[in-house]
Amino acid sequence: MKDSALWHRRAFIKNMGYSLFALAIPFSLTANNNLYKMKYKKIYDIIIVGGSYSGLAAAMTLGRALKKVLVIDSGMPCNRQTPFSHNFLTNDGKTPSQIRATAYEQVRIYPSIEFFEGLAIKGTESGLGFAITVDSGETFEAGKVIFATGISDMLPEVEGLSECWGISVIHCPYCHGYEYKHEKTGILGNADKAFETAMLISNWTNDLSIFTNGTASFTPEQRDRLNKHGVNVIEKQVHKLEHTGGHLSRIIFTDGSGYSLKALYAPPPFEQHCKIPMELGCEMTEDGYIKTDSSFETTKKGLYAIGDNASKMRTVANAVAMGTAAGMLISKKMIVDAF
Repeated sequence: MKDSALWHRRAFIKNMGYSLFALAIPFSLTANNNLYKMKYKKIYDIIIVGGSYSGLAAAMTLGRALKKVLVIDSGMPCNRQTPFSHNFLTNDGKTPSQIRATAYEQVRIYPSIEFFEGLAIKGTESGLGFAITVDSGETFEAGKVIFATGISDMLPEVEGLSECWGISVIHCPYCHGYEYKHEKTGILGNADKAFETAMLISNWTNDLSIFTNGTASFTPEQRDRLNKHGVNVIEKQVHKLEHTGGHLSRIIFTDGSGYSLKALYAPPPFEQHCKIPMELGCEMTEDGYIKTDSSFETTKKGLYAIGDNASKMRTVANAVAMGTAAGMLISKKMIVDAF
């Protein structure tokens, strides 16, 4: 009886083991378990919103520091129309897409970095720190969030201007001025901003005109200095830009007359591309940038901002530098706080 009972007990345990094993196999493949895994994967050390230059630079540094990182990117960088990027050592003359593609391939090597293609639409505080929701409805959580979201240019409503933006209608002489050196160049603007732009651009060309798109608002002193340096001031209303594939040929006025040009500087006003930092309580500067301290932390503890959304120096090189520095400073703080 004892042997029989022992056999039955062993058989029961053995059979139960098979049953549990059999149940475990299909469970690991069920939607419920996949959902569990997805929920687990939705928690990170740091979420980076924006996967262009500053975001990828920060991700690489954090990945090399063994931090679990999620990069959320909508794939719409502000310089996507620019044919070539300049003044970035080792990458001068490459297209923005080439630089980003190389960066992505290098960053994705690090196993602790994950990517999600989508648009971040909402941010809330959570028990872990912060939760970011994307347009597909998924939500991700992390103790810290870096916003590398850039800015959106508010271009003047001039026909043809948006098609030329970043190609022959430009904003930065250090990025594109060399390519238009000594060419017939214009500035679309008025008052102090146009005058300051003219002073700078005069370094690259002596054939310079300011198109005020209406009555000029320069002071007498500014007028004298512009005249002294041969800068034309044209006060006609602008109708459209004639161009071929974004390459400017003429600016056309509402009276039907025109003016030949190779390049036009048009530094436009801007707005923050992503509103989540403000919704979470981040303060802004008077100029419209996200206010940060020397460690790139915003006025909201645990939230950081890098790149064009927090800096006037709007270059690829500066964005990469900010991202790298932020990744080092943030990871160091996390490491020291955990020690």
